[in-house]
Amino acid sequence: MNHDASTADRIRIVLVGTQHPGNIGSAARALKTMGLARLVLVAPQRYPHNEADMMAAGADDVLASATCTDTLADAVADCRLVLGCTARSRRVQLQELHPRTAASRACETALAGGEVAVVFGRERTGLENEELQLCHAAVHIPANPDYSSLNLAAAVQVLSYELRVALLADGVTGMVEGQAAEGQARGAGHAPDRPASHAQMEGLFGQLAQTLDDIDFHKGRAPASAMRKLRRLFLRSELGEREVRLLRGILADAQRMARLAAGRH
Repeated sequence: MNHDASTADRIRIVLVGTQHPGNIGSAARALKTMGLARLVLVAPQRYPHNEADMMAAGADDVLASATCTDTLADAVADCRLVLGCTARSRRVQLQELHPRTAASRACETALAGGEVAVVFGRERTGLENEELQLCHAAVHIPANPDYSSLNLAAAVQVLSYELRVALLADGVTGMVEGQAAEGQARGAGHAPDRPASHAQMEGLFGQLAQTLDDIDFHKGRAPASAMRKLRRLFLRSELGEREVRLLRGILADAQRMARLAAGRH
């Protein structure tokens, strides 16, 4: 049984705001050479385009099955793990992973049944800070510091290779370990809590931000800074669906009490 094939199906490569259609075709080719097939395009500037078809060079099936979305949030809504590839540190403070570490973490998540997205930004400017906030961790390719400019398709190839290596090395072992853990949970009489999806986490963050406003938590301070820290805290916690529902119930009660205190019903 080929465990790594089903695991690979849960890993998608996401390209955000790609400017040159040839890079889309080259990225599709990079995926196919490493046994990956899921390509998602977020608001590409020129697509479909014959240059993308030409550069795919045999990976036409990957290109044909690629999906397009308007926003990164839509592209990763069902994901358990979102990794953003960035060439340099940004104001958004994220855990920074080496590509090999990132690939291993991605495969572990996919083996456990979670959807994974590896996200690449625009050729010139990369991912915006708001887009990086949607990611659980950043991935940095340790290129030559004297010439660190890496073509988009080349960066996709590097990460696709690392994912391939991780799938081949750990696929069977990870599947067996995952099945054993699931069996232990069933034996203990407790159904495991499914990991919260990206969309569920974003729903929590939206309600949390509104609740903090309702209770006047910020008191004149910049709300963005507090929310960045809270996002990092909750993303590190890797919450399950039941845990998110519990937290949202608490927030709903806090919002209700804030309305009562303000004389609103």
